[in-house]
Amino acid sequence: MKPAIATINSAALRHNIQLIKSFAPNQKLLAMIKANAYGQGLLPAAHILADQVDGFGVARLREALEIQETGYTGKILLVEGFFDREELLKTLSRRFDSVIHCYEQLELLEQVAKEWEEEQQKGFWKRKTKIYFPINVWLKIDTGMHRLGVHSEQVDEFYQRLKKCPLVENISFVSHFSRADELDCGYTEKQIATFEQATQAYPEHARSISASSGILYWKQAHYEWVRPGIIMHGISPHYEPITHLGFQPVMTLSSSLIAVRTHKAGEPVGYGGTWVSSKETKLGVIAMGYGDGYPRNAPEGTPVLINGRKVPIIGRVSMDMLTVDLGANSQDRVGDEAIFWGKDLLIEEVAKHIGVISYELITKLTPRVIFEYK
Repeated sequence: MKPAIATINSAALRHNIQLIKSFAPNQKLLAMIKANAYGQGLLPAAHILADQVDGFGVARLREALEIQETGYTGKILLVEGFFDREELLKTLSRRFDSVIHCYEQLELLEQVAKEWEEEQQKGFWKRKTKIYFPINVWLKIDTGMHRLGVHSEQVDEFYQRLKKCPLVENISFVSHFSRADELDCGYTEKQIATFEQATQAYPEHARSISASSGILYWKQAHYEWVRPGIIMHGISPHYEPITHLGFQPVMTLSSSLIAVRTHKAGEPVGYGGTWVSSKETKLGVIAMGYGDGYPRNAPEGTPVLINGRKVPIIGRVSMDMLTVDLGANSQDRVGDEAIFWGKDLLIEEVAKHIGVISYELITKLTPRVIFEYK
């Protein structure tokens, strides 16, 4: 028997990257591997993808440092930028790309640049043994997400100030869709128009607005860079699967039956006695619970795949175990594999049952889950 295991199919990940390249054949790929590479494992994913993509995007400086310390020398973009002075100094010394999305970041960059110039004039090339290098900056434009970014009317001011900053080597433009999976709502077209209008005066600079949904559905907005995220793992950016497009699930989450029990009609199961059997049946107890990251709120009927058939979760998910109804005629045995999502039980189906998005399921797995890469 084995407890909770996440099996990562490296060949499927590489296959999905090649498929993404067929959707965006003329673009550079910035692979988004934030949140522990969408739950797949940050460093293993970086290793698998290093020679497949043109750079990585991460949300936290720590992620960038971990990747670079493996020996990776390519582009790493901090998609939320630096959070304070210390992070900016590390960004400069490590030559990470950084998003700039607000005045506070711009002013801090300008202040450090001023200090850097003053030191250079005095003949000092180092500060506390660290050398600072000009970096590539991605100016974030708010085109309609209204979360981060400068307004269209502020773009030229930010651009001109960044151009004058000696610690800025190159400027690109970036934004993010908020409703790209809603193909008929009309909002994405407005975002595209806003983005193009805001950047039309700077045709020599690279642009990026398309993440996973943009890559699949908005070819006119691929520009110079695309930023694949969840689709790299064969998972849809919305509820409907994308396997029909050729994508392959990368992760299989599984565990084992640790008990098979006969159960009488009228008897409850689990905490609170929320499920009561209407007939005599057999129950399977599986080593998987919210301590592994499987949602406690998974409702009765959420499917688990055992010996090629889907069986329903019953009762409440516990910290270390959950229970399924195997059926009165079940031949399942202790030690049999139980699959929670993978090629034969797509995560989109499970997410729909639970009422969450697939992103949440894969990023909430805990360190207790054993990761195996093949």
